[in-house]
Amino acid sequence: MRHITTNHTPAPTIRGIADHSWQERGLCHGLPAKDIDELFFHAARNRAAIDEAKAICGSCPVKKACFDYALDNEIRHGMWGGLTEDERRPWHARVNKRLEYSRVKAAFEGRDVHLSDAEREAVTRHAYVRGWSPERLAYALRLDLDWARDLMRNAAHAVADRDRYWGQVDEAEAADDEYVEDENAEDAASPVQVPRQVQTHALIAALRKAA
Repeated sequence: MRHITTNHTPAPTIRGIADHSWQERGLCHGLPAKDIDELFFHAARNRAAIDEAKAICGSCPVKKACFDYALDNEIRHGMWGGLTEDERRPWHARVNKRLEYSRVKAAFEGRDVHLSDAEREAVTRHAYVRGWSPERLAYALRLDLDWARDLMRNAAHAVADRDRYWGQVDEAEAADDEYVEDENAEDAASPVQVPRQVQTHALIAALRKAA
């Protein structure tokens, strides 16, 4: 007996490193190579070509995938995702500090996605806390085994420093709480007597002036 199965799993929103299928859905796909060079790899001050390229990219269904592809592969020349080289420069400068937990989750699910330095560090720390071996981390991130061992060693030091810091903070907070309780007890035992009338030279001078 044959069984027909269906897969209702939603399509992943994060593109894998080897996934180039999005390029076929781009509005620029199929254009002559000469037109692509003139529009998307234009001269720096060719405003007409820039405006025409931005008009095409503005309604392109894979604009974000195009932009991510340029960031992940350090492509700084040309227009990608509707942004010129100058417009993408700030994104390239901070791409290694990017921290998207959807990418971290995808890495744990076994997908071959591009990770920034911050995202790779997050994966390594979670892997260390979960008790992964360096071999498993190397397989998951497609890394050299020696590199994976270095990452796990750094994660061990980072987690130890974190636990040591938070332990000191907890002790300091407990000491502060005890100090506050002691102060409250002293206040309750010997309340401060506040005089009913407090006279100052300024108050006397003001009354004399008013009189």
